[in-house]
Amino acid sequence: MDISSFPILSLIIFLPLVGALVIALIPRRNLGAIRGTALLFALATWVASLWLVLGFLPGRNVVASAAGSFQFVQAIDWIPLFGIQYKVGADGLSVALVVLTTTLSWISILASFSPIRERVKEYMISFLILEVGMLGVFLALDLFLFYIFWEVVLVPMYLIIGIWGGANRIYATIKFVLYTLVGSLLMLVAILATAFTFQAATGSWVGAFDLEKLAGAGFDGTFQLFAFAAFALAFAIKVPMFPFHTWLPDAHVEAPTAGSVILAGVLLKLGAYGFIRFAIPLFPHGAHVFAPLLIVLSVIAIIYGAIVALVQPDLKKLIAYSSVSHMGFVTLGIFIFQQQGLQGAILQMVNHGLITGALFLLVGVIYERTHDRTLAKMGGLGAVTPVYSAAFGFFVFASVGLPGLAGFVGEFLVFQGAFAFNPWVGVTITFVMILAAGYLLWMVQRMCFGPVSEFLAGLGHHLTDMRPVEILTLAPLGALTVVLGLYPALVLDLVAGPVKAILAAVDPAVALSIGR
Repeated sequence: MDISSFPILSLIIFLPLVGALVIALIPRRNLGAIRGTALLFALATWVASLWLVLGFLPGRNVVASAAGSFQFVQAIDWIPLFGIQYKVGADGLSVALVVLTTTLSWISILASFSPIRERVKEYMISFLILEVGMLGVFLALDLFLFYIFWEVVLVPMYLIIGIWGGANRIYATIKFVLYTLVGSLLMLVAILATAFTFQAATGSWVGAFDLEKLAGAGFDGTFQLFAFAAFALAFAIKVPMFPFHTWLPDAHVEAPTAGSVILAGVLLKLGAYGFIRFAIPLFPHGAHVFAPLLIVLSVIAIIYGAIVALVQPDLKKLIAYSSVSHMGFVTLGIFIFQQQGLQGAILQMVNHGLITGALFLLVGVIYERTHDRTLAKMGGLGAVTPVYSAAFGFFVFASVGLPGLAGFVGEFLVFQGAFAFNPWVGVTITFVMILAAGYLLWMVQRMCFGPVSEFLAGLGHHLTDMRPVEILTLAPLGALTVVLGLYPALVLDLVAGPVKAILAAVDPAVALSIGR
């Protein structure tokens, strides 16, 4: 299917924006039309992303560079005086994360129909604009454009948490914004410094913000150290890596259900994607120098997240800290610079989005009935809500890494890379898997088994099993969890090119280090 001449990427990015503008014209009282329009445009964007997958063939209509090989590249001069372009393109990594984003977006909008009853119009507009920002980040090939989309994501998420969140939403959202802004501003300084350095070396602004041209520029080693540090801080906060993780549990606890799904499923991936797409190809020497520190921080995050999750009384906080641990596997897989590790990191990004997104949806289901997330009050759910308990158990087993489900292969590849890099690192993170099984399976045991708790018994007929719409939101995630568990090559084949490009970018730095 040849779609190379069609601006498919721009369609995918801006279709949700068109939806937001249409919703802005709908009268506020017409809630059905507002919800339906939001879902329609989210589904249309999802279909367009699937069309992109069908039209995407590795090695066809490719623009190759040190940053990778991109298809469907569209470049339009935006601010020619400084060489800034509207430039977008896709490789296998982008395609995988775009489909993850569009899938979780329509599911989140559908899951919001019942819980969101106030300011529905503003909520749906915010959600669609959020989708625009996320898709733009994954497809931008101009550093200035990338930064614009990166900041666009911040505003609607601030509104989603700050308006429709829990009791302490203002504290959580301000903390989220302050953390993100500090990293973003330093990254902006590094982007400008990179452009000025390129212009000074070439005598022209042409390509000064172009990722493909900058990736092969060969910047001075000292400059790379400072620039990589600035980029890495912004991305580490977004992942979030230890010790920049403290905004995440607060944001998750206060965010509405759909906000938590997107936060865990997509927003955390922006940081890992930034490392792979921008920080390492642009500054490979800096990446190699900082790699040992980032590996140590990743291992700490894996251990710390698991231990803290063990003692959490709040269901949402437990899953939030499990995300800190799971994203530690992603950053570890990236910075050990091993083929298996990097493949596992990217696969784990997709798997974590599906599985943890589903777990937050399930937390939202039970919270809507009980208005409580305290684990101690949830005993015996299996007797009253068997379908819910089965679904919860399924996604928990996927999160633990049960073979045959999506969570297994990504972690296994990271283990392989870790053992090849350093056996002690491999042994350490393997031990943490026991802790992960402990806190996740203990959570299921406390929630779903044993006698029905007094709290649940007191709810009477209000405690019902899952409704058809709730099952519909989980069904695609469950299907993908099984498909990627049994056939992970769907993602691994897509990302083979980007993995090769990132390892090729860092090889000279590795060789230089070995030569010393």
